[in-house]
Amino acid sequence: MMKKTVLFLLLCMAAAPGLSQTLTLDECRTAAEEHNRTLKNSRLDLDAALQTRREAFTTYFPQVSASGGVFQAQHLSLVKRGILGSVTAVQPLFAGLKIVSGNKLARLGEEVAQLQLQKTAAEVRERTDTYFWQVVSLRDNLSTIEAVERQLAEIHRQVALSVKAGLVTTNDLLRVELRRQEVASERLKVENGLKVSKMLLAQHIGADWHTFDIAAAAFGEPEAPASFYVPVDEALDRRAEYLLSEKNVEAQKYRKRMERGKRLPTVAVGAGYLYYNVTDKDVDDGMVFAQVSIPISDWWGGAHALKKARIDEMQAENDRLEAREMLAVEIERTWSEVQEAHAQILLMQRSVASATENLRQNRNFYDAGTATLTDLLDAETLYTQSRNNLTSAYAAYHTSLAKYMRVTGR
Repeated sequence: MMKKTVLFLLLCMAAAPGLSQTLTLDECRTAAEEHNRTLKNSRLDLDAALQTRREAFTTYFPQVSASGGVFQAQHLSLVKRGILGSVTAVQPLFAGLKIVSGNKLARLGEEVAQLQLQKTAAEVRERTDTYFWQVVSLRDNLSTIEAVERQLAEIHRQVALSVKAGLVTTNDLLRVELRRQEVASERLKVENGLKVSKMLLAQHIGADWHTFDIAAAAFGEPEAPASFYVPVDEALDRRAEYLLSEKNVEAQKYRKRMERGKRLPTVAVGAGYLYYNVTDKDVDDGMVFAQVSIPISDWWGGAHALKKARIDEMQAENDRLEAREMLAVEIERTWSEVQEAHAQILLMQRSVASATENLRQNRNFYDAGTATLTDLLDAETLYTQSRNNLTSAYAAYHTSLAKYMRVTGR
């Protein structure tokens, strides 16, 4: 609780000029839980479902009504004016299970809203991770560009000296300058992408993007995916989407019972009080009564409505089975993506090692005069591509892992 309070104060202070906020991944997740508007709406939906359940519970209480009136007659000789008033309270004893089913349906609605909140929270957390690692990825790309810029600056210096000494033509110098311009263009794209990614993350967690930034973070050596694996059946049983499909089947059963209850008699008892004065004499009396109501006319179309309710229940069951099958496919596909992303990291690490050695050798060969400038620039391009590919592989692994945690109900 203290951590959330401190984080809230930081978010509020961030709007003040001159102040900045730097958040870690865990702090971004906490901020999203507290301030994401989609999550706020899900919490409001849950509160609304709670109020609906409480409203439904009041149908167990007696129905109390009161009425009254006065009149003034113009052409009646016996009665000129009068006052009437009554109060009644009716307590239902049996209502064809409509009241019970209605309350169970309202309680089920609250459970559905809770599952929807759980589902939304998982989606918000996944998106938080995706935005965060996207920023880290672009930062890493920017670091690669800075390293390449330093290398090209040194190559440009050496080529310029060689041109001045008449060892090479200006064409080589132009080739280096062209490569430097390409890298400058790449820098601009990365910087713009980084700015937009920070804005998206800031909006997502409810921070001020003008002063927001993430703390220094590195991909590091990723943990092997085996430790994150869970069996599909276990994941399905706690997946909000599947639990929602089960709740839908249950809801259709209650709706069918309510539809059947519309054709059943209702029994109630009540008490009342009556007061009137029509002949300048006060009269009052109390009464108790019982009533039975049989909806005869509802029987005509009731059979068809009940059949439709049974069809809706069967459709809900089919939807549940399809949801389980499709969610199982999604879980398996996401697990494959996690494994593939991890394998890509290992491949790209070897690629970077090879590209780094290739660049080193071509640099030495160029200095010794046994390699051309084209060979050196090609080696530098391969090095840049391999570094960027490794960064993309790291980001893909973290984002696919975040998705896998969501689709397995964690």
